[in-house]
Amino acid sequence: MTRLSVNINKIATLRNSRGGNIPNVLKSAIDCQQFGAQGITVHPRPDERHIRYQDVREIKPIIRTELNIEGYPSRKFLDLVKEVQPDQVTLVPDPPDALTSNQGWDTIGNASFLKDVIFELKKAGIRTSIFIDTDLDKIVAAAKSGADRIELYTEPYAKNFPLNKTKAIDPFLRAAVRANEAGLGINAGHDLNLENLKFFKDTIPGLLEVSIGHALIADALYFGLEKTIQMYLNLLN
Repeated sequence: MTRLSVNINKIATLRNSRGGNIPNVLKSAIDCQQFGAQGITVHPRPDERHIRYQDVREIKPIIRTELNIEGYPSRKFLDLVKEVQPDQVTLVPDPPDALTSNQGWDTIGNASFLKDVIFELKKAGIRTSIFIDTDLDKIVAAAKSGADRIELYTEPYAKNFPLNKTKAIDPFLRAAVRANEAGLGINAGHDLNLENLKFFKDTIPGLLEVSIGHALIADALYFGLEKTIQMYLNLLN
């Protein structure tokens, strides 16, 4: 079974656009788990333009499902996650001004840095995942860093899926096989949606979790949040 973690950043973006507390990010996290989501993902950025650091602190005590915190491992970020103690931290290589995640880690060039970060997180008892492209050598390097999992960056798959879904998924299939061989768990995320999710899930061996935010929240504008989460869960099960 592949777990669904709902990224609620877009809900926070909408709240922040007007100030105040509508929509309520904390209630949204509770609702997502009540509607069946098996995880909540948040990605606090340095400028706090969507999820704020205080949101993260307030979400952890009120949910019973898995909490996944994404982010670049700055000292401020590492201090936050060690304070909050999420179930999983997903390390992303985003610079502070990135609009959204748009590439995976160079786990070879950043090997020493990632090893130190992962050692610190594992010492705190936190599962670690590395956001990564499909380069096979970098996947092997991710395993050597001590990470528990990788999160495959799936925007290239989503972009090419309408053109040729078999060709689009081929590098991800090869990457998943290599990750399984290296003993890494496999997560995936970025631009997965109602059209391309089922084929990805059915093809990738050992897919443990998908993190979906933008498409799911956009679909919820039409179908409602509860129905939308059920639609995604049906594709995964």
